[in-house]
Amino acid sequence: MTNPDPRPPVWVGHIVMQTNQLDASEDFMIKIGMRPIFKGDDVAILELRGGTHIVLARNNDFDPGEVDFDLMVEDITSTHAEFTRIGLHPTPVEAGTIHQSFRVTEPAGNRIRFNSTHVSDEPV
Repeated sequence: MTNPDPRPPVWVGHIVMQTNQLDASEDFMIKIGMRPIFKGDDVAILELRGGTHIVLARNNDFDPGEVDFDLMVEDITSTHAEFTRIGLHPTPVEAGTIHQSFRVTEPAGNRIRFNSTHVSDEPV
């Protein structure tokens, strides 16, 4: 029996981001559109499109910088405009080989890249 679902059978379950400002980082993720799932003293879990969870882990001794993941949005231009409107101060949109992208710095100092989509509708 073949799978009628054309999407790939695997996906990312969890990504982790360190923060020394758990509440502010969680608020930021909600502001950009993530759904809160769980909040504890040292961790907050939020859901992204497709069911992936970002785990915000409290770490008072981390060095902020470019995170080890990027986020993808349906419309890079309108997302950039909305982030500008709500005061997130995104960098200018840059054209790349595959994506257009910009970065935003969240409250703990982590820089997150936002990419334009290139999701395929083609079966695998």
